[in-house]
Amino acid sequence: MSALSAVVYREAKIRATNFTFIFWDLFFPLLYMLVFGVGINSALGAPAGLGSVNYNEFFLAGILAMASFAIASNTSWSFFLDRDNGIFYEMLTYPMSRSEYLLGKVIFNVCIAVVQAALTLVVGRLLLGIRMHWQNLPLLLIGMAVGTAGWFFFYAIFALRIRRNDVFNSVTSVFYFVFMFASSMFYPLDPLPSWFRLAALLNPITWEIDWLRFTSIGLGNLHSILLEGAAFLVFALACFIYAVRCLHRQE
Repeated sequence: MSALSAVVYREAKIRATNFTFIFWDLFFPLLYMLVFGVGINSALGAPAGLGSVNYNEFFLAGILAMASFAIASNTSWSFFLDRDNGIFYEMLTYPMSRSEYLLGKVIFNVCIAVVQAALTLVVGRLLLGIRMHWQNLPLLLIGMAVGTAGWFFFYAIFALRIRRNDVFNSVTSVFYFVFMFASSMFYPLDPLPSWFRLAALLNPITWEIDWLRFTSIGLGNLHSILLEGAAFLVFALACFIYAVRCLHRQE
């Protein structure tokens, strides 16, 4: 067994023995869509300026991005568990590179994100009647994979640099609030104040959401979506490089 596959196998065993993590990763965003999305859709219908797109269809991309964000956060938190039981420092002595260690963790969780996306799309279609551009499904799943990886590498930086679990949880809670609400996840940006639009457009989760929204329901401008997709890819690569550097310092 290669070092990479060994890390993937270990992540799978950890998740298989923890139902809470599995429920949170696979079903919590789905419940959010069914409760929050259905309520807003019933109250508001189609967001202003988006034509025949109803709120459930608009919110779908936000739910998918929320899932990748949460899966990445849960995975990065596992660094603290590994530190507590001593396995983290033991694994650093194994014959594998730091890059393999990070990539092994993220590969399994990318698979979880893709399964969660497929589940959300099926339920959204069957229960909510969401109209999907199914021909773009491969591009949507690629967006989920890159999004989950990028956010994991981002969170890994803080998990590796912060020693106290409570401090890390406080930091991630702030990130959760700022990234989620200062983005295009819950509402279209055009009617909002210019300062808010600027903050949202500089927010990496907006880039991910816009990609997922374009590939799922065709909403958006292709040129802008390609720019945002490229920007998120640069963000993910930069986070990966810095996370590897932080991992090299864990001696």
